Amino acid sequence: MKRFDGQGLRRPLRHGVAISLAAVLAACSQSGGTPPVIPAESELGRPMAQVGQGDALAERERIQAQAERQQRAAQAQRAQQAAHRTGTPPRQARSAGLGDQPVQLNFVEADIPAVLRALSRATGRQFLADPRVKGQLTLVSEGEVPAHTAYDMLLAALRMQGFSVVEVGGVSQVVPEADAKLLGGPVSDADRPGGNGMVTRTYRLQYENAVNLIPVLRPIVSPSNPINAYPGNNTVVVTDYAENLERVAAIIANIDVPGSIDTDVVPVQNGIATDIAAMVAELMESPGNDVAQKVAVIGDPRSNSIILRTGSPERSELARQLIAKLDSAQGNPSNLHVVYLRNAQANKLAQALRGLLTGEGESAGQGDGSRAQLNGGNLGGSTQSGTGSSGSSSGTATSSNGQSGSSGGYGQSGGGLLSAAKGQGGQEGAVAFSANGVTVQADTTTNTLLISAPDPLYRNLREVIDLLDQRRAQVVIESLIVEVSEDDTSEFGIQWQAGNLAGNGWIGGANLGGAGINTGAKNSIDALPGGLSIGKVSGGVDIPGIGRVLDLKVLARALKSKGGTNVLSTPNLLTLDNEAASIFVGQTIPFVSGNYVTNGGGTSNNPFQTIEREEVGLRLNVRPQISEGGTVKLDIYQEVSSVDERADNDAGTVTNKRAIDTSILLDDGQIMVLGGLLQDSFIQSSEAVPGLGSLPGIGALFRGDRRSRTKTNLMVFLRPYIIRDDSVGRSITLNRYDFIRRAQGAMQPEHKWPLTDMQAPQLPPAEQAMPLNPAAPLPAPQPRPMRAVPLRPGEQP
Repeated sequence: MKRFDGQGLRRPLRHGVAISLAAVLAACSQSGGTPPVIPAESELGRPMAQVGQGDALAERERIQAQAERQQRAAQAQRAQQAAHRTGTPPRQARSAGLGDQPVQLNFVEADIPAVLRALSRATGRQFLADPRVKGQLTLVSEGEVPAHTAYDMLLAALRMQGFSVVEVGGVSQVVPEADAKLLGGPVSDADRPGGNGMVTRTYRLQYENAVNLIPVLRPIVSPSNPINAYPGNNTVVVTDYAENLERVAAIIANIDVPGSIDTDVVPVQNGIATDIAAMVAELMESPGNDVAQKVAVIGDPRSNSIILRTGSPERSELARQLIAKLDSAQGNPSNLHVVYLRNAQANKLAQALRGLLTGEGESAGQGDGSRAQLNGGNLGGSTQSGTGSSGSSSGTATSSNGQSGSSGGYGQSGGGLLSAAKGQGGQEGAVAFSANGVTVQADTTTNTLLISAPDPLYRNLREVIDLLDQRRAQVVIESLIVEVSEDDTSEFGIQWQAGNLAGNGWIGGANLGGAGINTGAKNSIDALPGGLSIGKVSGGVDIPGIGRVLDLKVLARALKSKGGTNVLSTPNLLTLDNEAASIFVGQTIPFVSGNYVTNGGGTSNNPFQTIEREEVGLRLNVRPQISEGGTVKLDIYQEVSSVDERADNDAGTVTNKRAIDTSILLDDGQIMVLGGLLQDSFIQSSEAVPGLGSLPGIGALFRGDRRSRTKTNLMVFLRPYIIRDDSVGRSITLNRYDFIRRAQGAMQPEHKWPLTDMQAPQLPPAEQAMPLNPAAPLPAPQPRPMRAVPLRPGEQP
């Protein structure tokens, strides 16, 4: 047994000699036989030679020390191999000296570095102290304690002083507690020990949320030590003392247990699962946020069963009892049923049921009228006005039948699309039919189906109705139309005109390159054509000896023009799945389609013109169809038309029109180019006087040249977004809302004196117009399917 105190640390040599002498005297004082040889222990942890034993004892000590070193080396190698196989950091091997024997501690106000040196010899550990580790330490044991217990006592005493021990690479580093988490200490999971001092452990949770567990564990861990949650694999990472982490592991084990959520499937024998589920959900609804009182009830029409998810077994049993009472067989069953629809339209669903029961499809011209087709023949057209032309009224009347109208084209998109959706002749009346013992009546006023059928058939019909009565997704379609064009024109020409001496008539000339010389506007620059014009407008040529023989006029004209356009249009459109929609932004421009003059009697005439109006602008007609895999099939007709103001046509105004009619398949959010036009045209023309214009050099005086080049680049892009819930639709709406609000803010008028300050209208902030987290609306009472029980003869209601 080794005794450590403060005085012995200051006098190590004398302390070792005193221990040796005490051991010899104790051996000599024993009675009976030859005293046993007990080697004394030095401060270095190595047995010392006994006096009088000679060289034989020294040789024995040397052999024993060598065997101990070999044994320690073998143990260290086996520990490294085991750590490599299991991934567990190797435990630090103790020295074979005093590390395996009990010691007694007696340190009173001893310096911390001196205590570390003494315990290093006792435990066989290598300590490395930070320069900031200073102070005195009291560490006293009343009796003998094992070496590993002495080491644990040292860790506790250092922790009280604000220091911590971190084992890194077989060395115990003593550092301030605040810096311990920054060192590379041992890391282990909850099932593997990681050491005695400051360690890091990971706890992977099975049932609870790691993020929600952090506020519970934070007060248990030291304030200076970190505790974090990794949501990726639901893991909690804690760095703290090993003994405290044992308590953390116990707390996590008690919390991370399977919850009390009870899930069950209750088959329905007599009623309809979806009907009973709606009533049970309404009856079991409880106010507040108590999870144990929450009940989720879902009706499965396929198996005619109800799925329950409750927060406690008691609530689950209460729901089962309520379902059993509602699913009881009726003493007087009725074949009359009322089905309230939530999403589908009653008349359309009745038509689908009629086709299912009778095997007859919809006849031509019936149904929803297909909301008119997407091609140009039915969604647009020109309308006519004026005496003797009634194309506008006839077009509107025929479009209500889902047809194109007499005038056709693209002018009837609004009326044709809306009125054609009403079906045949705009009728929206109820649909009723009887087949195979089943009678179905659709009531469009309340959007309900009245069904008279035996229970087996009614169950089958309800399963079909519930599957069809689903909320349909919506599609936001973004379109980008980019058109860039560039024109470059240059021309040069010379004009000659000559008259007689009196100047009252023309006898010849060459008018090349456009506008000619105006003889009546000699002093006005407005009479000159466009471009640079140089010449002699009026005058004669004097020939010596002859005099003025002609009144000669000359004009040289040079013109170069360059222009271009850059147009970006981004029409957006929202529509339901498998529903056609259209957007048009443009103008209705009148065109003169005919004129004539009637004789009003005598010398008066009555001129008359017929005007045809054509829609010019941007049009997008689309019908999306969403598949189960998330792809979107789009039937698209897109048109861009404009008035060409540069074109000169005696017949009237010239319009440019570019259209795409196609069907494509895209993923949700994918952008795709629909098509485009890359056009590069070059035109060269020349006007000359025959014979003179081809002469070398002077031929340019009798010739007019013109060159022009036009480039047109047109691209159309499209991108669909599927909206399946309110959050996606709200995100897209807020994005557009903020964009238009910023545009309004940029157009606010500046302060200018002496004008009165005025503010342009601007949208309110999005938080006021549409709160980001609106309160949940109160649930509206849902109508429940009911059975209509007929009165018996003589029975009073």
